[in-house]
Amino acid sequence: MSIKNFLVAGGIVAWPLLVFSLLGVALIIERIIFWYRIKSRERKIITTVLKLYQGNEPIAAIAKLKQNADLPMCRIFLEALVLQDATPTEFRLALETATQAELPLFKRFNTIFQTIIAVSPLLGLLGTILGLMRSFASLDIGNVSGTNATNVTGGISEALTSTVMGLVVAIMTLLFANSFRSLYLQQFALVQEYAGQLELLYRRFYERGDKPYAVTR
Repeated sequence: MSIKNFLVAGGIVAWPLLVFSLLGVALIIERIIFWYRIKSRERKIITTVLKLYQGNEPIAAIAKLKQNADLPMCRIFLEALVLQDATPTEFRLALETATQAELPLFKRFNTIFQTIIAVSPLLGLLGTILGLMRSFASLDIGNVSGTNATNVTGGISEALTSTVMGLVVAIMTLLFANSFRSLYLQQFALVQEYAGQLELLYRRFYERGDKPYAVTR
């Protein structure tokens, strides 16, 4: 069965389901690119930044962060490191505030994914009901010869096709949405880990009276 025939067989609900599937695919591709860009670069860059900062090279560390400011964790570190003579408490608050500002980017499109997951099976169920209603309307009880067999089979086909479409769209979106949620949780834990290391280094410099933390923008 061709895609066109499949959509025709699915009835009226096939079109919103098609829109949901295309939207879901587009957003999934965007999220895959987003997470690949982070996972392929971030750990190496942040490790280098921490080594530079620990080695009393804050200017080089900030330069490295600015070169990679498209990464969320680099932006988080920059917000704290550019503070002038901040106390450890102010430094920690800057890290926490910057982290909170980046969280929506990590969870981007989650609401849309959840909407697709919830609505797609309902649309499939609606198509099932409409298809069965069409089939029953074509039956002529007591007069088999008067029954429109084409409409009966067409209604059953619509019911089954719409159900399949709704489940496929929901299941596909659910699998990827859960994967992205897992990546978000991993990323949040990683941000906390590296931010904790940076805060510890800053506190040590501050308590010793060193000045690698006094960096201008």
